Amino acid sequence: MRDAQATTIYLKDYQTPAFLIELTELHFELAETETRVRSRLHMRRNPELIGNQHDSLRLDGQDMQLLRLQLNDHILGSDQYQLDEESLTIRNLAGMLGDSLDSGFVLECETLIKPQENTSLEGLYKSNTMFCTQCEAEGFRKITYYLDRPDVMAKFVTTVVADKKRYPVLLSNGNDIARGDFEDGRHWVTWEDPFRKPCYLFALVAGDLKFIEDHFSTMSGRDITLRIFVEEKDLDKCDHAMLSLKNSMRWDEEVYGREYDLDIFMIVAVDDFNMGAMENKGLNIFNTSCVLANPATTTDLAFQRVEAVVAHEYFHNWSGNRVTCRDWFQLSLKEGFTVFRDAEFSADMGSRTVKRIDDVSFLRTQQFAEDAGPMAHPVRPDSYMEISNFYTLTIYEKGAEVVRMIRELIGPESFRKGSDIYFERHDGQAVTTEDFVRAMEDASGVDLTQFRRWYSQAGTPQLQVTGHYDSSTETYELLVRQSCPPTPDQALKEPFHIPLRMGLLGPDGQALPLILQGEIVAQPMTERVLDVVRPVQSFVFTHVKDKPVPSLLRGFSAPVKLAFDYTRDELLFIMTRDSDGFNRWNAAQELAVGVIQELLALHQQGKTLQVYPGLVTAIGELLAAAVADARGAKQLDQAMLAQLVTLPSEAYLGELSAEIDVDGIHLVREFVANTLAVAHAAGFAELYGLCQTSTAYSADADSIAKRALKNTCLAYMMRLPEPEHLQTCFEQYQAAANMTDVDAALKLLVNSRYPAAAHMRDQALADFYQNWKHESLVVNQWFTVQAIATRPGTLQQVKALMNHEAFDMRNPNKVRSLISAFCNSNPLNFHHLDGAGYEFLADQVVALNLANPQIASRLLTPLTRWRKYNAGRQALMKTQLQRIAALPELSRDVFEVVSKSLK
Repeated sequence: MRDAQATTIYLKDYQTPAFLIELTELHFELAETETRVRSRLHMRRNPELIGNQHDSLRLDGQDMQLLRLQLNDHILGSDQYQLDEESLTIRNLAGMLGDSLDSGFVLECETLIKPQENTSLEGLYKSNTMFCTQCEAEGFRKITYYLDRPDVMAKFVTTVVADKKRYPVLLSNGNDIARGDFEDGRHWVTWEDPFRKPCYLFALVAGDLKFIEDHFSTMSGRDITLRIFVEEKDLDKCDHAMLSLKNSMRWDEEVYGREYDLDIFMIVAVDDFNMGAMENKGLNIFNTSCVLANPATTTDLAFQRVEAVVAHEYFHNWSGNRVTCRDWFQLSLKEGFTVFRDAEFSADMGSRTVKRIDDVSFLRTQQFAEDAGPMAHPVRPDSYMEISNFYTLTIYEKGAEVVRMIRELIGPESFRKGSDIYFERHDGQAVTTEDFVRAMEDASGVDLTQFRRWYSQAGTPQLQVTGHYDSSTETYELLVRQSCPPTPDQALKEPFHIPLRMGLLGPDGQALPLILQGEIVAQPMTERVLDVVRPVQSFVFTHVKDKPVPSLLRGFSAPVKLAFDYTRDELLFIMTRDSDGFNRWNAAQELAVGVIQELLALHQQGKTLQVYPGLVTAIGELLAAAVADARGAKQLDQAMLAQLVTLPSEAYLGELSAEIDVDGIHLVREFVANTLAVAHAAGFAELYGLCQTSTAYSADADSIAKRALKNTCLAYMMRLPEPEHLQTCFEQYQAAANMTDVDAALKLLVNSRYPAAAHMRDQALADFYQNWKHESLVVNQWFTVQAIATRPGTLQQVKALMNHEAFDMRNPNKVRSLISAFCNSNPLNFHHLDGAGYEFLADQVVALNLANPQIASRLLTPLTRWRKYNAGRQALMKTQLQRIAALPELSRDVFEVVSKSLK
C-alpha cells in the first residue's frame, strides 16, 4: 500500500522526461497463480531536453517481484540498482553505457505479478475467468517497471502466451501480426501497434470469449473489421453497441473529418471494472453495463448510455490517443473535449433539446455541488495527491462546457477549422490545454487570453442580471454583474470571459431584432452571444418598441448560475412562447423551484400549503395540447413534454439551498407533485392510454420519447389518494415487453404507499429476481430499485441485500448499484436524523479502503458535503469522516478526500 501521507504533486513542478522509450516489447506468460512479464524497452536520453546530462534512470513500479534486470547485454546485480515500494532506480548509466546512452540502449526487465490477487482492478487483473487490464491513470506500473507518464510515447509489440483451452482469445493493441501453438497446450499471439502511445493506453485481454463481427468502410475506402467480444451468453446483447460504433465512425468522419487508422477495432465487455470504459488504442475495454443491451434486459436510459459511451471511447482515438495529454493536470484536454464530442453525437442521434436538458440537469445538480465542496478544483488542476481522485465531473462535464463555450465564442466554422489545426499540428504528441486553445485562436483570430481563466479558476461563476426598459428612448438595458465564490486555495477570482447567448421576446412572443447601442447593421440578428468580460457590464439595445422579456443563457451557453428577477407571468410566458427549447424547460424549472421554495418556507413556519394556481394551470395546458396532438396527425416533442411536466429533483432543490432541509424538501415536493396529479388525473390517464403502442420495441428517439412520456404519466397516476391505477401499474409490470416499462412500473410499486401495493411489491421483486438472476446487469437494477426506495426501513433492506447471493463487494457494479445508489440517490433515508446512513457509508469505505481505493474514495462524496446540512447532521457526518481519517492504514485515494473534507 502506498503511503497515505504522500506529498502533493504540483503542475508548476512539471519537468520534461529525461529519457524516452522508442519501442516497448512485452511478453506475457499468463498462468493461474502467477504471471511472468518480460519487457524490452528501447530507450535513449531525451535530446530535446536542453543540456540533458541525466545518467540516473528512475522507473515506476508497484506490487511486483523483480526477477531479472538487464542493460544491453549486461545483467545487473542488486548493487547496481535501487528498489523501493514505488520505483526502480538505476544510477551511473553514463559509466555503464557510454555513448549508447544518447544513441540508444535496451533495458530488459522480467517481473512476477499475481493478477488473481489484484483487487484494486488496476494494472493486470482477473475478472471472473478473464485476464484484463486497466492502466489509466497509473496502472501500467503494476505490470512492469516503466516511465509511467503520458508524455512518454512509444510503439508497442506485445506477445501473449496462455493455455489455449482456458484462454482461446488473446488480445492486445494494434494489429494481429503472428500467432502459433506450443506442444504443451499453450498458444501465443503477437500484436503490433504502429502508433506511438503512452503506456496508460496499453491493453491486454485473455479469456474464453465469443465475438460478433461487422465491417466499416472509411471515407478513403479502407475496410475496417469491427469486433465486440463477450461471454457466449451475451452475444444477443451486442447489436446496439455495434450499430452505435458504426454511427460514431461515420459521424466523426462527417463532422470532424477523422478517419480510423488501424485495420481492426475491438471492444471487450468486462464485468469487474472501476470505470465505464477505456479507450485503449484499437482495443477498448468496457464495463459490461456500457456495452450490453437488448430490449428485454435494458432500459432506454441504458441504451442511450451504451450509445454515448461507445461513441466517447471511439472518439478518443483522435482526441486522446493520436493527440494525448502531456501530464495528468491536462486530463480535461482529452476528457472534456471528448465528452463535448459525444454529447454532440448523441444530440444528433436523438432530441438535441432533451439531450441538452439532461446534460445541464446533471451538471447543475452534481458538478455545481462539486464546485461548492472541499474537492473543488479548476478544469486544469494546480495540484493533486492521487490522480485517480481527479477523474471528476469538473474534468469531464465542466471541461466539456469549456469546449462548448469556445465554440460559442468563435462560431462553429472556426471551431471545426481549429479542431483540424489541433489534430494536424499535434498528431502523435502529448500536449496541453494551452495548445488546444491556441489552435482555436489561430483558426478564428479571436483572442482567448481572458477565457483561459476557465481552465485555471475553480468554482461556478454567478451572473446577476437586471433589465430596464426606457419607453421614451426605446432602449432596453441589461446590466450584468459577474462574481465567483471562494474555493479551496482560491479566495479571489478574476473576471471570466462568459458567452451569454440571449434573445428578446416581444409581447406577442416574437423574437425582436438585437441592435446594440452604437451599432449599424443592415440585418440585425434576433439571437446573439454577448461577451461578458467585466465585473459589471452594460448592454443597451436600441429600437425596442415595447418592453421585452429577455430570454437569457439560451442553450445554457455557459456553466454559470444566472439570476434574473422574472415575474411568474414572465416565466409562464417563456415556458410557452420561447423558441429556445432549453429556456422553455428552464423557465418551467424556475417557476416550480420558486413555488417549492415558497412552500418550503411556509412549511418551516408551520403554515398551510397551497400550490400556486398558475403552475397547475400551465401543466394542464401542456397536457391538453399533448392529448390533442396525440389524437391528431401532428406530434409534440414528447420527450420535451415529459421534461416540462417533471418537477425539479430533490438533489437540485438541495443544491440551491444554503442549508439543505432534507425532510422539508421531500415533503413539499411530494405535496406539489400530488397536487398536480389530483388536478390533472384525467389528463395524465388519457395521455397514458394514448402513448400505448403494439409495435415492436425500438431504441429510436421517437419511441424512447413516447415511453418516457407514458411512464411520467403513470408516475403521476400512482400519486392519487385512492389506488385506482395500482392494477394498471402492476399489469404494466407483468405484461411489458421491454425493460424500460418493467423497470418504471417496478419502481412505482416499490415506492407505493398504498396498503394494497405491499403484496404486489413483494411478488414483483421476487418474480423479477427469479426471472433475471442469471443476468448480472439486470440484478444490478433490482438492487438499485430497492436501494432508492423512499419508504422507511430501506437502510435495513440494503444491509440485508449485502448478504444476498447475488451481491459481491469485489464487483464495482454491485457496489454502485446498491451502496452508492442508496447513499447518493436516496437523500430521505441516507440523511435520516439518527445518522445510521452515515455510519453505514463509513463502514463500506473502511471495508474497501485497502481492497479497492478508487471505489472507496468515490463512495465518500456524500460525506464530503457535510457543511450543507444542519448542525446535527454536520456533527454526525464529520464524526464518520474523522473515524475514517483515524484508520491506521489509509489509502492515498481515501486520505486525500477525507483530509480535504475535514479542513
